[in-house]
Order: sequence, then structure tokens, then C-alpha cells
Amino acid sequence: MGADAQDDERGRRTRYRVPLAIGIGCYVLAAIAGMYLVAGSFGLGLQVPLWIAHGVLLTVLIRRLGVAGEASVYAALFIVGASVMSVGVTGMARDDLTLQHRGKEITATVVKERRDAAQGRKARDYHYTLKRRDGTRVPGPEMKTQSDLYEVGQTVTVIEDPEGELGPRTSGQADATGELLGAAAFAVAALGSVGWMTWRGSDTARRRADGKPSAGVRKAYRTVTRDHTTQEEQERKLREALSTYPADRRGYIKVPPEEYPDVSQHRAARIAWEMGLRAEAAGNRGSWRFRETVVEEVPHD
Repeated sequence: MGADAQDDERGRRTRYRVPLAIGIGCYVLAAIAGMYLVAGSFGLGLQVPLWIAHGVLLTVLIRRLGVAGEASVYAALFIVGASVMSVGVTGMARDDLTLQHRGKEITATVVKERRDAAQGRKARDYHYTLKRRDGTRVPGPEMKTQSDLYEVGQTVTVIEDPEGELGPRTSGQADATGELLGAAAFAVAALGSVGWMTWRGSDTARRRADGKPSAGVRKAYRTVTRDHTTQEEQERKLREALSTYPADRRGYIKVPPEEYPDVSQHRAARIAWEMGLRAEAAGNRGSWRFRETVVEEVPHD
């Protein structure tokens, strides 16, 4: 394939990848919004299968970005996890916003205090029964706090739910700002993962993963080192290194890629595969690493 044809193909892949990434990002946001609505009406029996289907679809879409192997699965799991947290925190904010919208502020008196029974290392919340000034009980569940803030007989200003669905809370407890910021942060993390996978599947990332320098860098390397070996000679040298280099304490054989300027990492992975080894794609830190089993394998030519 000529240079012009390669450039055209690369351009088509780039134009295709960006709209796909935008579509995946929109889908992630839509899934968060949809699961938020589902969580308010249905139980875990329906939510869990939907989250699983969401993760499978994400894995397929991320692979279309050019990310193959376990990386797409890990990315999908991270996005699902961040989405679950976003939905959960948004649900907490929903109760606060509902109480602010329809609740009314009253002054009540603490008439009873209790603490959750000890259950291992689980936090023990405090629960307070409140009564209005006219002696009637404040409707809804007991007021709950994470620490012992009030005593029996103490008066406190709270927001009560006239419908009795939500427990009374102080104005500080009913502030949903923190929850909304947290939910937004989890959603941004999910979108950030989509962006990272888009870059990882790009041609630039592939060239970096190959560890194969550009033509100018290869020329400079040959000038400085006076190394004028051909690709065939470099491949033969790599085979010798894989058969003679000692493994490190984790069992990896480390090879410096700069000694093989005409050999891509994909080609090196093929050579290693022929010798019964696999090329590690993650955590190389400037070296090529080979072992019989790896966390994430480099696709070989």
C-alpha cells in the first residue's frame, strides 16, 4: 500500500473514531440518566442485568475504537463502576432536593435517642425521635446522624417532610451540593475513560506502543551508534536476546527497544510468540517485556 493510500486510510479511521467516541460518551450519559430513573422505580432484580448488558455493550463499542484485549474489558468495568456511583450519589441528592422543595422548617424537641447495634466494623449511626412543640411526633423516619450530636430534651431546627416519606433533616444535612458535585465527578471520570480509550486506540498511541522510532530518530541513532544493521539482523539479534537474557524477579525478560530501531513491538511480539513467549503491553516503562504469560498481550503481526 502506498503512502497516499496509507494516509487516506489513517484519515478515515480518525474521522470514524472521533464521532464514535462522541457517541459512546453520549451513550454513557444517557445510561446514567436512564439508570437513575430505573433505580427510583425498580429494584436490584432489574438493575443488575441492565448494568451487565451495559458493560457488555461498552466492551464492544470500546473495541471498535481500536482497543483490543483485556484493556477494553477493564475500561468498560471502570465506566460501569463510575456510572453506578454517579447514579447512587445522585439518588442521595434526590432525597435532599425533594425535602428542600416540599419540606417546611420547624423547631422540634429530641424525645428519644438510640444507636445502631454493633455489627463488626460497620459504622453505628445515631437515630433521634423528634416531636413538635404541640407534642405530636414529627412524621417520617427518625432523624439519622453519623455522630452523637444531640441529647434528649434538646431543641433543634429541622426540615420535615409533610408526606412522611423522608426523615427530618437539618438544613445542613439537606444540602445536596456535595452529592451533586460527587455525582458529576463520577460521570466525568466515566467520560474521561472513554477519551483515554479513544487516544489509546489512535494511530499515535499505536506508534508509541510499537516503540519504533521515526525515520529521523532511527537515522540519528545509526549516526551516533554507527549501527547500520538491517531489520533481518536486528530480528536475529532479538531472538538471541530472548533466548539468552536472564529473567528479572517477576519472570520478565527485558529488552531495550532502541537496539532494534527497525523492529516494531508488534513484530517483536510475533518473534517472541514463535519462541513460546508473550509480549507485555502494559507497564513496560521504556523496555519491551516478555514472559510465557502476561497481563495484557501485544497483538503480533
